[in-house]
Amino acid sequence: MKNHTMKNSVLLFLTAVIWGVAFVAQSVGMDYVGPFTFNAVRFLLGGTVLLPFLMWKWKSGAVPGEHGKDKTDKTKSGWKITLTGGICCGCALCTASLLQQKGIQNTTVAKAGFITALYIIIVPVLGLFFHKKVRKLVWLGVGLAVAGMYLLCIKESFAIGRGDFYVFLCAIVFSIHILVIDYFSPKADGVALSCIQFYTSAILCGIGMFIWETPSWQAILSGWAPILYAGILSCGVAYTLQIIGQKGMDPTVASLILSLESVISLIAGWILLGQILSPREIFGCVLAFTAIILVQLPERKSGQTI
Repeated sequence: MKNHTMKNSVLLFLTAVIWGVAFVAQSVGMDYVGPFTFNAVRFLLGGTVLLPFLMWKWKSGAVPGEHGKDKTDKTKSGWKITLTGGICCGCALCTASLLQQKGIQNTTVAKAGFITALYIIIVPVLGLFFHKKVRKLVWLGVGLAVAGMYLLCIKESFAIGRGDFYVFLCAIVFSIHILVIDYFSPKADGVALSCIQFYTSAILCGIGMFIWETPSWQAILSGWAPILYAGILSCGVAYTLQIIGQKGMDPTVASLILSLESVISLIAGWILLGQILSPREIFGCVLAFTAIILVQLPERKSGQTI
């Protein structure tokens, strides 16, 4: 395995860890504010915490993009692709996050976790339309990961309801978000791309907040702890790690690693809330981790069996 691949895998795993723990913050935060308000504030915080680092990069001469040798041309084309990518990522992120919040309000957390994890299947399927090849080992890993997610998350009879449908749409949009990042991240600066996507999402959620909700400073301040975690760590840190970590990575492999957030959420519940994992859930963890290891095995040369 190449060094950069290992480094990117670690960054994506850290992203999954932060997102897994964020399920607790996301659930608690909804006790104080609505989905539009929660997402608007968290994305605003996520973009703001990146501004100092972005300004430092600007002053140091590190401009977005990787286009050409001439600095002027590089700056102009780099900012254009970064702005475009940030807006596209922000629209996808905003839509997926709102669908997830809406779905969780009308379904169980267990079913929502499994349905959201379906993006590990949707990503390679959508990737086929963009002529992306998928190795047999990756497909086997997808199957193992899905089985693991089922054992981890499904604890009752499966029935599609309104909330389930919203979360399924969320999984589709998150898949699109992963593919959009896969397209733009090699062409743009990761920090700038992340910052723009957060502010785009914050603006869109903010519009919905004032139309469909009645936000108040008292409610926001009452839920300061989960909102700060979701904004600074889950957004500002984790989504930036995702963009940087996805550079040069197979989007299907990236989605499998990111899907570990479901595993981490159960472990976080065990450690932070005293919840004990059942043998069924532990076996699901084993399957999921096996899938992650499997898909990162080096590809065999032509003529060798997989």
